[in-house]
Amino acid sequence: MKKIIVTTLTLLGFIQYTQVLKAENLTQLTELLSSNNCIGCDLNNAGLVGANLSGARLNKANLSNANLSGANLSKADLSGSNLSGASLNGANLIGANLTGANLTGTDLRSSYLTGSTISAIQLQSAYIQGAVGIPQSAGTKDLFYSWGMMEMNKGNYKGAIDYYNKSLVLDPSMAKSHLGKAFCQMRLGDYLGAVSEAKIAGRIFEEQKNTAGVESSQDLIKSIEIASKPAEVKPPEPNFLDFVGNLAVFALQFVRF
Repeated sequence: MKKIIVTTLTLLGFIQYTQVLKAENLTQLTELLSSNNCIGCDLNNAGLVGANLSGARLNKANLSNANLSGANLSKADLSGSNLSGASLNGANLIGANLTGANLTGTDLRSSYLTGSTISAIQLQSAYIQGAVGIPQSAGTKDLFYSWGMMEMNKGNYKGAIDYYNKSLVLDPSMAKSHLGKAFCQMRLGDYLGAVSEAKIAGRIFEEQKNTAGVESSQDLIKSIEIASKPAEVKPPEPNFLDFVGNLAVFALQFVRF
């Protein structure tokens, strides 16, 4: 009987502690929404979908697994915050300070990151497909290239070109980025630009004594010439999807470039 009473009291104590913890989180959530200021707050699992938190001070806050989808966090201070597992899908992060924030497993898909302070190391462990305005400083040449490949394989050729251009700013001699950009330009009907990029890729591959790269560049130029011919004189079109697949496989062979 005594054991049952002790167990019951322990259980009641745990329930009471949980209720206090929830009440504390609710108080901090109310503080945030009323004052836009909640430095170091514990907002784990908080539901803040579509919340207007523009300019909010959330540095060092625990927002792990919080739902901030579609939230307005423009110019918010999220430095040092824990956003692991949080959803920021479609969120406005324009001008936000994300310095030192934990973005492990963070959903940044379709978010707006123009002018935000963020690093390449942070983005390596986040989901960023479809994110707009990733700063030049927030990626490495290989990261931008891999994101370009993902967008290209989804048929988002303009988005892919943007990523390829960012990789080329960091390394103008990155031949595979020139080649990927050329393919996207061809698909968008910019045949002159596509030929120019493919030729640049071919020259760089030749300097690197990369025979496979040179051949891929030449094959792409031939495909561009075919695609650019008027319909009445154009021979049967090559299988462009096969080419995309071949380009993706080819790229994987030269990840270290």
